[in-house]
Amino acid sequence: MIDLWTWTTPNGRKVSIMLEELGLPYRTHAVDITSREQFDEAFLAISPNNKIPAIRDNDTGMTLMESGAIMIYLAEKTGRFLPEDAEGRYRTLEWLMWQMGGVGPMLGQVHHFLKFNPGKAPYAEQRFHAEAERLYRVLDIRLADHAFLAGDYTIADMATWPWISRYEWQRIDLNDYPNVRRWYLEIANRPAVQRGYHCPKRVNEIPMP
Repeated sequence: MIDLWTWTTPNGRKVSIMLEELGLPYRTHAVDITSREQFDEAFLAISPNNKIPAIRDNDTGMTLMESGAIMIYLAEKTGRFLPEDAEGRYRTLEWLMWQMGGVGPMLGQVHHFLKFNPGKAPYAEQRFHAEAERLYRVLDIRLADHAFLAGDYTIADMATWPWISRYEWQRIDLNDYPNVRRWYLEIANRPAVQRGYHCPKRVNEIPMP
């Protein structure tokens, strides 16, 4: 049994989607970040950086914060979604790190300035929206000749897809990125992704371009 502390954000959905794909039994603990529950002492004992998601593996007693570390841990625990061969493994980690270092932080800034604080910082809006468009171009080029980011469906795709599912917040038209659109819809139609998306609660249906 895995205990998962999470909320309805792209980072949280990465891990619930992966747990659903793996078919591992897990128990969800909602951490309402809008009510600052991420600062509760009990949660800080699991996630010292006061960020979701976090897990406890009750088979081993291992606790982990940081979505990328959690996904690598679960992949290695189960032997799935992270190839064993060196090329496949490092291509997967390469694109996972691209998400962790680029897609997540940059699109998070887009949400902050364009979705929640429009008109307050025009320079920041332009800067981060331009970076969002650049990242979408990188993704579109990669997916032009790859079905998924590392060839097969891996943790790199599970980590990236939830951020792309907020394309409307980012003022992105997926029709401008046909390879991203094809990849996005293919993943969106996976039953495990649909279940994981609505964890810990249903907020909206998965956006469909």
